[in-house]
Amino acid sequence: MSMTTRAAICREPGRPWEITDVELDEPKANEVRVRFHAAGLCHSDDHIQKGDAFMRFPVVGGHEGAGVVEAVGEGVTRVEVGDHVVCSFIPACGSCRYCSTGQQNLCDAGKNASTGMFADGTFRFHLDGEDLGGLCVLGTFAERAVISEFSCIKIADEIPFDVAALVSCGVPTGWGSAVHAAGVRAGETVVIYGSGGVGSNAVQGARFAGAKNVVVVDPVEFKRDMAKVFGATHTFADAASAHEFVVETTWGELADHAIITVGVLHDAVIDSALQVVGKSGQVTITAVGNGSVDAPAGMFIGYQRRVQGAIFGGCNPLHDVPRLLGLYRSGDLKLDELITRRYRLDEVNQGYQDMLDGKNVRGVVVHEQ
Repeated sequence: MSMTTRAAICREPGRPWEITDVELDEPKANEVRVRFHAAGLCHSDDHIQKGDAFMRFPVVGGHEGAGVVEAVGEGVTRVEVGDHVVCSFIPACGSCRYCSTGQQNLCDAGKNASTGMFADGTFRFHLDGEDLGGLCVLGTFAERAVISEFSCIKIADEIPFDVAALVSCGVPTGWGSAVHAAGVRAGETVVIYGSGGVGSNAVQGARFAGAKNVVVVDPVEFKRDMAKVFGATHTFADAASAHEFVVETTWGELADHAIITVGVLHDAVIDSALQVVGKSGQVTITAVGNGSVDAPAGMFIGYQRRVQGAIFGGCNPLHDVPRLLGLYRSGDLKLDELITRRYRLDEVNQGYQDMLDGKNVRGVVVHEQ
């Protein structure tokens, strides 16, 4: 049996998102059907649409989402019908080597993120006889989707769906890049390159961890102003100005951490980050793109510098997502302020253009109910 649902799909790299009706299968064992109320417009989906990152096409977009469980397949134990849930863009099976050692962000069940194919080799979305994957085996740009129960995290009913959608990816990725991957500590100096949907939360994480100086580099004035709302102590339009400030304020010791959360990773920002950290300093790379590390080994050995890649900010979604929402409810984490504008599903292309134009910290699609 199947049903139809409205969705934004991309047929091939470079083509805009297209709104159409797709067929959706019923959930199989250990799967659930979610009716999404909101989906975040994360930059990663734009990378896929532009062809900057690999994905099987056609694809139903969206990997940040929140909604209500409508149906469950056989054997589902993590959630039940009627539960409010957010998606984890990397599933957490709870039993693989990585989940069992506290690294749910590396769960083996995430291996099909770039194909949208389920573990049994099949798909749940179809269009005119063709199989469609959901981005990260989710597809939150659809009004309804069938997903693995491993990708579901139950949340309190009173959490607004548009806010909850953001903790599927951008919020924990940014927060965790500072708190987990970088390990920021009280009194340290942190430089964050890029203050969009991920970088703004790296700012919040660094500030909450107790950093003395939270320095943001972003060419967009609006984002620099918003960075101060989220806890940045100093903001600069270019890396050179930030570097000069760090040298002065640390008496030449340089920064303890540099966190790269720019929209598109490139060589220049990596070089700036390496130059701004001092002895035992760490560069944490969270951004997506084609940048590479090109530096002599002595630069790492002499100062004992480190470069750390990070996915999902090193978070354990089953633990960290509820914890972040708890901080939101206590007033310690700003989530409402992240949402610059809400869009209808048929405005998804405009939402991404606004992101690229520097108008949004984060846009959110609100599905019609």
